[in-house]
Amino acid sequence: MELLHWLSLATICLLGAMTPGPSLAVVLKHTISGSRNNGVYTSVFHGLGVSVYAVLTVLGMAIIIKETPWLFNLIRYSGIAFLLWLSFKALTSNNKSNEQVSNINKPSLQKSAYEGFMIAFLNPKLAIFFIALFSQFINEGSLWQEKVIMVLTVGGFDTIWYCLIALVFSQSNMIDKLKRNSNVIEKITGVALLLLATKMLFI
Repeated sequence: MELLHWLSLATICLLGAMTPGPSLAVVLKHTISGSRNNGVYTSVFHGLGVSVYAVLTVLGMAIIIKETPWLFNLIRYSGIAFLLWLSFKALTSNNKSNEQVSNINKPSLQKSAYEGFMIAFLNPKLAIFFIALFSQFINEGSLWQEKVIMVLTVGGFDTIWYCLIALVFSQSNMIDKLKRNSNVIEKITGVALLLLATKMLFI
């Protein structure tokens, strides 16, 4: 892959990762209620979930998803259900002291990894996005090395961006302020996820 083409791909991937959405909300949620490690785990496994769709696209499986409405809808409605569950958990969280938030509500690394992966994996629009994106860079003569580079670029930039978010927001002075307002942040996150799920339902 030529450097100019790779830079174009990298720019699109970075801008896509930087767009605020449920992924950002989930990464922040686990960073605030957990720790830097929780945020990093969420970010890494989110990147893995994104990479799964990138691999499927490269292998041509995303076209099957696009041309099989029932499969697309199954994944789509599963994603909506997952967003509604996350919204419910956020909106019904109790307002506790800092110590209680740190000790009782702190998510496990496994939970952070799971929610990070699922928030990406249950978003079938990624498959459509990658069809549109990769069609600009892949042709019949593309080598497998080029396809590997594309997958690594997509997953890598997504992971790096959200890891940076987790690292920045886990700084002691900032995280203390966020934890003092964790209940408000939980409610805002819950409303945002609810609105997104509602929007997806009527698309």
